[in-house]
Parts: sequence; C-alpha cells; structure tokens
Amino acid sequence: MVRRCQKIMASTAPTSQGSDPYADRRASPRVSVALPAFLQANGERHFVQILDLSAGGAKLNCATGLPSGTAVMLDCGTLGRSAVVRWQSEGIMGICFDSELDPRDVSALAARSSALASRMNTAK
Repeated sequence: MVRRCQKIMASTAPTSQGSDPYADRRASPRVSVALPAFLQANGERHFVQILDLSAGGAKLNCATGLPSGTAVMLDCGTLGRSAVVRWQSEGIMGICFDSELDPRDVSALAARSSALASRMNTAK
C-alpha cells in the first residue's frame, strides 16, 4: 500500500509554482479540521487529533512515536480507515490511507469539525 502513495506523489503534475521543489504536489487538496480520533497501532490505542484531511491521507497531532511504514487504523467515530505512517516530526504525523476517502466523506468530516468548533465557541 505504501507504493500507491509514492506513485501518487511521483505522478502528480507540476502546479503553477513551476519548478519549485517545495511546491505542494499532493494529488488531493487538504481540508483543515480539528477532530478527536483514535489511532490503533501494534495492538495499542492512542488518542490523536486530526489536523487536516484529504482523500488520500491525514495529518495528526500524535504524542506517540511510530516509525514510517507502521500499519495503523484511524478511528474517528464515523470514519474507520486503515493507513500507513508516512512521516512523523515533533508530535505531528502524516498517514496515507490504504484506500482513498470518497469526497463526500471528506466534506462530511469537515462539516463535523466546523460544527464542533461552533459548539465549543457557544459554550464559552
């Protein structure tokens, strides 16, 4: 499954940034979210927060260190998806889903994040 992520990254057409080696070359756009979730890995369950999400993967706030290539399961209630850790740095982790999310699922999770944020703001 890791090869699928590498293939997507390698085959992505250059963006309007031209030859900028640091240009964002993701195949799917990222949506900023703030969703609590659990990450299951190596028989353990860890609390995480989803920071951004796309059809192909997610960025998580995760205090647990997991090496690249570790198989994981992301569970955020309405979403349960197997994935692979792609990178981790200073408590932030990037994962690549084994199978892409439907764009409607990404939209639903973004709406759920907005609703949670609104609810937290009115509770203050």
